Amino acid sequence: MEKLTFLGKDGDAMELYVVEQTRIAGINYLLTADSEDEDGECLILKDIASAEEPESIYEIVEDERELNGVLAVFEQLLDDVEIRK
Repeated sequence: MEKLTFLGKDGDAMELYVVEQTRIAGINYLLTADSEDEDGECLILKDIASAEEPESIYEIVEDERELNGVLAVFEQLLDDVEIRK
């Protein structure tokens, strides 16, 4: 898994492993984990950067409806992984 460093709004760095990525309705989503272990905590991030921005800007998906929809896609992509809410 690729490990990336994300900077929070407060400037704190958070290292996450990218488990999978997908694009839905023109928006890029990342399924990330804080550990390579099976019992790591997961976050789904979405790229909110405009097409003109040179770098991606990710935010945590918190909307329950959006989260459930994207989670269902990741579960199909990763049929050998169990994702629990």
